[in-house]
Amino acid sequence: MVFTPAPLLTVTVEQRGDTPDIHLHAGGQGVWQARMIHALGVPVVMCAALGGEIGRVLGPLIEAEGIRAKGVLGESRNGAYVHDRRGGEREEIADAPGQPLTRHELDELYGLALAEGLGAAVSVLSGPAIPAVVPPDTYRRLAHDLCRNGCQVVADLSGEYLEAVVHAGIRLLKVSHEELVASGRTRGDSRADLIDAMHRLHSDGARSIVVSRAELPALALLDGQVVEVEMPALEPADHRGAGDSMTAGAAAVLARGGDMSTAIRHGAAAGALNVTRHGLGTGRADVIDGLVERVALKPVTDGTVEPCARTTPNDLANRARQG
Repeated sequence: MVFTPAPLLTVTVEQRGDTPDIHLHAGGQGVWQARMIHALGVPVVMCAALGGEIGRVLGPLIEAEGIRAKGVLGESRNGAYVHDRRGGEREEIADAPGQPLTRHELDELYGLALAEGLGAAVSVLSGPAIPAVVPPDTYRRLAHDLCRNGCQVVADLSGEYLEAVVHAGIRLLKVSHEELVASGRTRGDSRADLIDAMHRLHSDGARSIVVSRAELPALALLDGQVVEVEMPALEPADHRGAGDSMTAGAAAVLARGGDMSTAIRHGAAAGALNVTRHGLGTGRADVIDGLVERVALKPVTDGTVEPCARTTPNDLANRARQG
């Protein structure tokens, strides 16, 4: 289950020969994550509020991608983003933020997400594009209710939303180094600073943490051990969306019963592939599976990276059998 309270409508203007080519898609962090989870062959349901004219358009667009949409229909309008790429670069034309959900809409959405989450192998909590749309306390209650009932929760949040869920005992927290700096969780973006922040997040309740660092290797805290995630070097076509695809790839593995190390490696492969494409949250499962072989988790000890042999899926399976 992917909890994305307020998805967006994205309108893209491109050029095909002498004729403008206009594309309509559902967008926003949760949509991109659900898209990647579906691409990896894991059934996914998205819980969202769909309101106004834009909301009526979004529902069929989400369903058309193979994502089961469980929407609360209301009056609060979803946001929309219009951009022009005919010149090669993304040029914003209009950005209409969504409207805050009413108390009734919030109650309906919460009940829907709780019911779906209790029946899901994994629940992914994605942040709203516009913070004013839904209060952090909705995330706090949902994370705690799911975790205390034995559900696996993956959170990809920042700021007040991160603080709202970190104490719930979530299975995996994904956050970028920029978000840790902006929230005051770390004094700087050095590896030592980020490792300290990860240990504090773990002490606060997050069981595993992965910190993306743009073009630098991600850091992960798994079972008390900090590792550096060495990803394949690929030339980017669009740097956006790598972190969301990483979260989705990890959640897909956990939903299938995989261990956290395998989840992080698949997430890294999904993120690496996504930056080679223009579509956010897109990628072929077989290509991602091939890239997993090129992802290594290297232990970090006393601020240095320990060289290690590249871990293969067979290695992980053998370790699991050995306990």
